Amino acid sequence: MSKIASHVLLGCVLLLIALGIVMLISTSMWSGGEAGDTFFSLRRQAAWLVLSVMACAVMTRVPDAFLLRMAPVIYVLGCLLLVLCFVPGVGVNINGSSRWIGLRSLGLSAAQVQPSEFAKLAVVIGLAGWYMRIGVRSREFVHGFLIPMMLVALPLGLVGAEVDLGAAALIGLAAFALMFAAGANLPALGTVVLLGFGAIYAAVKYIPNRAKRFMEFLDVLRDPMAHLGDTGMQQVRAMMAFANGATSGVGLGAGQQKSMGLTYAHTDFIFPMVGEELGLVATLAVVVCYVLILLFGMFIALHASTRFGRLLGVGCVMLLALQATLNIAVTTVCLPNKGLPLPFVSYGGSNLLFCLVCVGILLNLHRHGVYPELQATRGMPRRRLTPRA
Repeated sequence: MSKIASHVLLGCVLLLIALGIVMLISTSMWSGGEAGDTFFSLRRQAAWLVLSVMACAVMTRVPDAFLLRMAPVIYVLGCLLLVLCFVPGVGVNINGSSRWIGLRSLGLSAAQVQPSEFAKLAVVIGLAGWYMRIGVRSREFVHGFLIPMMLVALPLGLVGAEVDLGAAALIGLAAFALMFAAGANLPALGTVVLLGFGAIYAAVKYIPNRAKRFMEFLDVLRDPMAHLGDTGMQQVRAMMAFANGATSGVGLGAGQQKSMGLTYAHTDFIFPMVGEELGLVATLAVVVCYVLILLFGMFIALHASTRFGRLLGVGCVMLLALQATLNIAVTTVCLPNKGLPLPFVSYGGSNLLFCLVCVGILLNLHRHGVYPELQATRGMPRRRLTPRA
């Protein structure tokens, strides 16, 4: 298994990227790009893909010891980028959310980046670096729980203030998984779970945008067809797309929902378009790819040569797997709409870059991993067995 782990991981990622390009070609006419330019979104995604592949290749060669040394700097930089979202003239507000920063000062008037994508990885690297430094004190309340929670709370609060609760939930869940893997205090982690549910309740109750989405979700479950004309129609159209596609799909490019009200068909709701045009077989294949990424990614992480590498690998795998899970849950109407893209498939340069950086880290960990079954084939001398006298 150790010989094929990186091959399976990389193969699944490439299949998902290829699917994303194909589906972007299918949905680009309705993606809302520049007027008269049908393939504007496709060209932009291709440019981001080239940059992301280069970043992935670089990360396969960056030693985890370097990331450990730079962990505090990466964490602080992630928080500073989140703060820029609120700086006038730099931050970009879209649909009531301050999630982006513009690059007009660099001469790229059309380019925008989403700092929360970098912050996800910054939190994982920062936490892994902290637990590596404190060693056996991971089980202590102050060093193993309280201080890590403070490290997570700052970027989590900034992302929440951007009204990006999907990214906030992803960061919180991935941080929880990493802290659990590091051996943090279990009763304290259980308390965090309860507080998390309380925070979700408060967000739904006191943030108008989130409360509206939650009520729409409940109404959609009660009477889906009553919401075709209002803002709850996204998930209704998603259900209709899956129903239209059935087992084999209506054919690539022949999907109807992308032109009938399914907004963000090329980003957050690209999974229903896969279901409508390519059918149940394709959607199940997508799910299998993510399951394999989770399984083989965790295998690589658990065989990393250092504790920092193991925790970093677990964090990267959980970021990818949890994001895929949340997106699929939203588009299949198992959760309220959260605005998270489908990793490697959805349109979006910042997220693609972040995901491929995570893959590069995992590939690097695999190159330097400790696999007992391979040590005998790497030139290690074998002890001659001689019969006892």
